[in-house]
Amino acid sequence: MTDQQIPRIQTGDITGQVDATQVPRYAGISTFARLPFIDDVSNVDVALVGVPFDTGVSYRPGARFGPSHVRESSRLLRPYNPATKAHPFASQQVVDAGDIAANPFDIEEALKMIERGSRALHERAGRLITIGGDHTIALPLLRTMAAKHGPISVVHFDAHLDTWDSYFGADYTHGTPFRRASEEGLIDREGSMHVGIRGPLYSASDLDQDKSLGFEIFSTTEFDSIGLQGAIEKIHARVQNRPMYVSIDIDVLDPSHAPGTGTPEAGGLTSRELLAVIRSFCDMNIVGADVVEVAPAYDWGQITGVAASHVIYDLLSVMAPKG
Repeated sequence: MTDQQIPRIQTGDITGQVDATQVPRYAGISTFARLPFIDDVSNVDVALVGVPFDTGVSYRPGARFGPSHVRESSRLLRPYNPATKAHPFASQQVVDAGDIAANPFDIEEALKMIERGSRALHERAGRLITIGGDHTIALPLLRTMAAKHGPISVVHFDAHLDTWDSYFGADYTHGTPFRRASEEGLIDREGSMHVGIRGPLYSASDLDQDKSLGFEIFSTTEFDSIGLQGAIEKIHARVQNRPMYVSIDIDVLDPSHAPGTGTPEAGGLTSRELLAVIRSFCDMNIVGADVVEVAPAYDWGQITGVAASHVIYDLLSVMAPKG
C-alpha cells in the first residue's frame, strides 16, 4: 500500500490520522499518532519534530532514542479527546516533521543545527512541539521562539532546576539550558516557573541563584500542600496572558509512572496530575512546547513512552481552536 493509498480521516481541508477502521493501529509507519508527514499536506498549524540528541546528559544516556519510542507509543491515540472536548487532529492541521539531525560529538555545533532546523520548520508551521532528546535541546528551541515572540514565559516541568552554571567545565548540558536562556534574554523573568522540583541539590545556594535568573519554584512538597487546583491557580497567576512555552522533562513524573528516563527522582507527580495541569491551559497562549528525556532502554512496557505521548496529545488538545 503506497502513501497515496493509505486511508486517512479527512475533515474538510485537514488531513488526519490513518483510519484505524481500515488499517490496524499496529500496522504502518510510526509517525506520531499515525498523522501525515509534513510533505503530504500544504498547510501546517502544528508540527511535531524529533531531536534525537543526548550528548548533554550527565547520568544515564539513551534519550536519543526517545523520539522513535514516543512515536511508537502513540499508535493508540484516537481523534477525540473527551477530557478537553477537543478534536486535536480535525480542528488544526497537525503533522509529523521527522527529526532534526544534530552532531552527536559536538554540543555547540549540535545547538546551532537544532536552532537552524527549528527556525526553518517554524517558517512552515505555526507552532512546534518537539520530542527529545535530552533537555539541552530546549536552549536552541527557546532561541527560535524568542526570535519570533520576544522573551517568553517558560513553564518548566521537571524534577530538576536545569539552571546550573556548568558541569565538568561544560556550559551547555541538560542541566544548564534555562540558565543560558535567562542570560541570553530569552525568557520573561516575571512569568517563568519550574513545576515539580524535588530531590537533593548541591547547595541551598542553587535555589537563590535560580530565583535570580527569573524563575519561581513550585516543588512537589508545595504541590502536596495546596493540591492540584492550587497548583493550577499558581501557574495561571504567574503566567497570566503572556506567550508561554511549555517544557516538560518526563522525569517530573514519579519513576513509577516514568521509569524510562536518565535522572529519576522519587516523589514525583502522577501522570494523571500532570495531564490535569496541562488540560487547564486551554485559555493560555501556548506558542510551543517540548517533551524530553524519554530514554527507552530503561522503560517497561512503554510506560514512559505512553505517558509522553499522552502529554503531547493533551498539549495538542489545548492548542486546538475553540468552538
